[in-house]
Amino acid sequence: MTKAVQFEAHGGPEVLQIRGTDVGDPAKGEIRIRHEAVGLNFIDIYQRSGLYPMPLPSGLGLEAAGVVEAVGEGVTHLKPGDRAAYACTPVGAYSEARVMPAALVCPLPDGISTEDAAAMMLKGLTTHYLFRRTTDIPKGSTVLFHAAAGGVGLIACQWARAEGITLIGTAGSDEKCALAQEHGAAHVINYRTEDFAARVREITDGRGVDVVMDSVGKDTFEGSLDSLRPLGMMISFGNASGPVPPVDIGQLGAKGSLKLTRPTLFTHLADPATGQQMARELFVMVTDGHVKTRIDQRFALEDVADAHRALEARKTTGATILTL
Repeated sequence: MTKAVQFEAHGGPEVLQIRGTDVGDPAKGEIRIRHEAVGLNFIDIYQRSGLYPMPLPSGLGLEAAGVVEAVGEGVTHLKPGDRAAYACTPVGAYSEARVMPAALVCPLPDGISTEDAAAMMLKGLTTHYLFRRTTDIPKGSTVLFHAAAGGVGLIACQWARAEGITLIGTAGSDEKCALAQEHGAAHVINYRTEDFAARVREITDGRGVDVVMDSVGKDTFEGSLDSLRPLGMMISFGNASGPVPPVDIGQLGAKGSLKLTRPTLFTHLADPATGQQMARELFVMVTDGHVKTRIDQRFALEDVADAHRALEARKTTGATILTL
């Protein structure tokens, strides 16, 4: 039997249970992978809590890395013994091993550990679509990035620096601001002690930023719009502080003909060829040294509820993983 996390009702971290499961063999187009590390992400909290409802009972987790144990008919890009990583549906990564569709499981290059891969696949692919697939962000642009000391944020700081983009990062403490700056943020703002929208105007000489990347949601949405230049792009890609209330679309015109989008990674990954290409480009950023993964929290699979509590309380920096 293989250990896996399951839950039967939406709720707090206490609903997460360790169960024994029978993994079985891969069918056509599938692989069986034994995990060495599993990544945690805020979407896991949204799914567990019911903010993103899902059929129950269910497993949890969308990101992991390990070694391929078996492949089904028709799988040609992986073979038994290959190191591999993924960030994709269906959920179920919180497990020692699983059978899953092979199309978005990616061969892992030498030089990237399975821990680093598990910590950065979903966050790195999210950073990829934010900077390369959502709107044009040429060299010299200025971006405001909230939660810049988080898992996605630290990758985004490095990515922006590598591509010649000025990133203004916000965080909730001076220590987190220093961490974001260390990873490439050109400017940092402690949103607990400063009005970030006013500070952005100061930094940009009143112009505003070209793009805002906001995964915080309710607490930062209005200030994010107020930080944009005319014709700027607001990318809302998460709800860490709660969902954004209904938007009066007229505000976008009044504040400077702003653009607003709510993308998800899984729209981009719907085409497996696109997902594999995105992963290859992410791996190049890592192997070339532009992006380094920072893992600040490690938990055993059995301690998954504690991991969720830490992440949900925004007490974490960098990436959080489950080790197996």
